[in-house]
This record gives sequence, structure tokens and C-alpha cells, in this order.
Amino acid sequence: MNSNAKGALLALTAFGIFAIHDVIIKILGSAYSPIQIVFFSVLFSFPLATLYLLRDTTPGTLIPNHPWWMAARAAATVVTGFSAFYAFSVLPLAQTYAILFAAPLLITILAIPMLGETVRLRRGIAVIFGLCGVMVVLRPGQSELQLGHLAALAAAISSSFASIIVRKIGREERTVVVMLYPIMANFLIMGSLLPLVYVPMPLADIGRLALIALFAWTAGRFVIAAYNSGEAVIVAPMQYSQILWAAIYGFIFFQETIDGFTAIGASIIIASGLYIVLRESRSGTSNQQPVLHTRSRPETGIVPRVSTILSLARHRNSE
Repeated sequence: MNSNAKGALLALTAFGIFAIHDVIIKILGSAYSPIQIVFFSVLFSFPLATLYLLRDTTPGTLIPNHPWWMAARAAATVVTGFSAFYAFSVLPLAQTYAILFAAPLLITILAIPMLGETVRLRRGIAVIFGLCGVMVVLRPGQSELQLGHLAALAAAISSSFASIIVRKIGREERTVVVMLYPIMANFLIMGSLLPLVYVPMPLADIGRLALIALFAWTAGRFVIAAYNSGEAVIVAPMQYSQILWAAIYGFIFFQETIDGFTAIGASIIIASGLYIVLRESRSGTSNQQPVLHTRSRPETGIVPRVSTILSLARHRNSE
């Protein structure tokens, strides 16, 4: 098996695990607030996060070099976590994924003012084409928009904003700082709101919350292995395999079927996202490559960005 095939296979495995992670969120979401789910998921992720935080030997303190940007990123991650978990709880899995797939399009747009990126005509058309796909999924005027749809959109927007901030300041911040602040922000904010929504949980549901953290970190490790094995242009599109997992798991666990509008809209969004990734992989078409270097799903604070862990691993290997 060549390196690219291995990378693709590892990525497919990773996103299959992520899909199981989302199924558990949806199951728990029928009984608990997203605030409670996010809080305990972050709590259970702390031991795993600590193992990585201890490996960052870069000299420095925990004070960020760009405190305002770091605060904005932490806030965006909190919004992403709450919004994504709520969307998974109330929407069909396929619809949620289709809307979250708009993130690469939004990253391309945000890269213009925040990174000084120049978006040329073809990529601009791809973005517009993809956003039309989002409208097909939402079909405003033909079906009632729910809070879940707005939450999924909010998650896509906020995760894109957080990703662009990392691209903007990541090289000037310690990996431990980039990893720690979103996790702490989720823990503190969701913890302060927890008394308002807390519902006692049986041991089985506590175990499911622990599985959310475990699956997120396990999937993250598979993504890291995928990028270490294959080229980014091969590995990155594998995230769209989640729509297939959504169809399978949605039918098995929730008796969900993908309606025609969601299927068409998701196809449009995926096609535009793939085109943007392919354009960025070509030399001379982009200086920043913000989409190609966004190497994980929307960041929820349960597990840090895969690119952050990759940076830490490469720093250790260079020592």
C-alpha cells in the first residue's frame, strides 16, 4: 500500500470514529442540555490533554503573545462546541454534516480580510456555488428553519473564525497556549452555566460522556497518522466521508433518511470544497492555503486542533 492510500484509509477510519462520537452526542442530546454534555466531555478530556501539554518543551509562559486574538479564538471555540452539540442533538446527522461542510467556504472568505489572501475568480465562484448548496439544504421559504439549523450555521462560522485565527498567530504562540485556552474557556463557561441545566446522570450516561472524549482523541490520533502518511490534498477530502457514515448511522440508530434537498445541497457543498482544496494544492494559486491546512473538524474544545498536535509532534521530532 502506498503512502497516499494509507493516509486516505487512516483518515476514513478517523472520520468513521468521529461519526460514532456524534451518534453518542445525539443520543445524549435527547436527555441533556448541550451545556452539560460539553462540560463533562471537556472534563473527561483533561487527562488526555494533559499528556500533550506536558510534552511541549518550548520555552515560555502560558501568557499568550496575542491575548485578544487568543480570547477571540477561545470564545469562538465555546460557541462552536455548544452550537455543534445542539445541532447534532436536534437535526438529522446528514443535515448537520452538510451545513458544517460549509466551513472551508467560510474559511476562504475570512482569509481575505484576516490573512490578506487573494481569492481569484475560480475560487470565488466555487465559494458562491458552495453557499448556494447550503441554501439548498436549508431551503428557506419551503421548510421551517429550526434553531438546530441556525446552530449548525453558527458552528460552521465560529469554527472557521477559530481556524483562521490559528493560521494568523499560530506560529507566534506556544502549542500549549493554543491548546489550553479553548479547553479552559469551555470548562469555565459551561461549568458556570451547568447549575442552570444540570440533570442527574446514571452511570451508563457518564460512561457515554467519557466515550465522547475518548473517541475524539482516538480519531484525532488517526488523523495525525493520516497526515503523516499521505499528502494533505489526498487526506483532507476524506472528511466528506462523514456524510456516508451519517446515512448509515442515521438509519440504524435514528431511522433517519437523507431527503433529496439535503443530498443535492451536500453534493454541491462537497464539490465546491473539493475544488477549493485542489486549487490550493497547486503552486502559485495561493500563498496561505487556509483550507488545505485546516486539518480537523470544527474545533469544539473537547480535543484540540489536529494541526496543533502535529506542530507539537514535529517540534519534538526536531529536538
